[in-house]
Parts: sequence; C-alpha cells; structure tokens
Amino acid sequence: MRPVRSILGFLLLLVWSLPSVAASEAELWAALRTPGHIAVMRHALAPGTGDPANFDIDDCATQRNLSDAGRRQAKRTGAAFRENGITQAVVFSSGWCRCRETAELLQLGTVSVLPALNSFFRNRERGAPQTRALREKIASMDLWKPVIMSTHQVNISALFNMWTNSGEIVVARRDAQGKLSVIGKITPRSTD
Repeated sequence: MRPVRSILGFLLLLVWSLPSVAASEAELWAALRTPGHIAVMRHALAPGTGDPANFDIDDCATQRNLSDAGRRQAKRTGAAFRENGITQAVVFSSGWCRCRETAELLQLGTVSVLPALNSFFRNRERGAPQTRALREKIASMDLWKPVIMSTHQVNISALFNMWTNSGEIVVARRDAQGKLSVIGKITPRSTD
C-alpha cells in the first residue's frame, strides 16, 4: 500500500507543478490572492505597432499611447481586480507611457517603473539580458501581497513564450527556486 501512496503522491505533485492554461478565471483570481503568484499584463489597447521613429521615453507625445478604448479597458481591469478581492497591489510598469497609464488606471497602488519591463521591440539584442534581469527580479520579490506588472507583448513572449492580446493578464506561480510556471490567462476586459 505504501508504494501506491508514494506513486499517487508523486503523480499529484507532478500534476500540480505542470502549467495549466485551462484554469478557470475564478481559479486564476483565487491564485492571485494567494502568495507566490504574479500577474503580468500586456498594456491596454494602444492601436498600432511599436513606436514612431522619433520615439522618446520621456515624452509621451512621441509614443504610441492608449486610446480612449484602452483607457476604459484599463479602468475595467482595475475594477475586475477589486471585484475579485484584490484592492491593493504592488504595481510595476515599463517606462513607456502606455504601460504606466495602464498601471495607473488600475488604481491598485503606487506604480513603480521597473526598467526590466521596458520594451526591446526595436533592440532585440537587449531581449535575453533584460529577460534574465526580470526573472531575477521576480525570483527575489516578496510575493506575499499581489504583484502586478504592466509591460509589452515582446517582454511577455520572451518571459513566457506565449502571445497575449492588449489588456490580457498572464497569471504565473513562482516556485521555491524562483522558477515561474504559467497557470493561465485572464481575458482582456471590454473596451466598449
């Protein structure tokens, strides 16, 4: 009987450790209320791709920014966090205006710019070292309180090897060794 229990225990541990992108939204919200989980969000709707040639990170007028629909989407996402029991969070953002504005419109806490979340869309050679720096930062974070990161598609693809739509949230679990496992995605909120 003992070997059977050991095998069953091992199988349960194995299943628990596998990423499950089939988790329901309710399960994902519950996970975000539990220590050891993180929400990585692609900025809300900002029509277009990349940034204009005259892009300046310190000048929002030179960047691709949130549309009115994107602002509504970010506000509705913040409301969804609150409706699901997350009223305060540690919030990080890329330095890009569309990410900062998304994070601010969530209204879940003070937004801190984290350079490891900055886009490397135009400078792909920065991708690997920047993603390593982001992984190291997440591995060392205190995840006892909800943590939300507002960033770009290119960063999410590098971190999790998956595509996200504008406003979509990847929910990941961090294990004791600091490794991240995706447990699912929360659908973007309506822009209507």
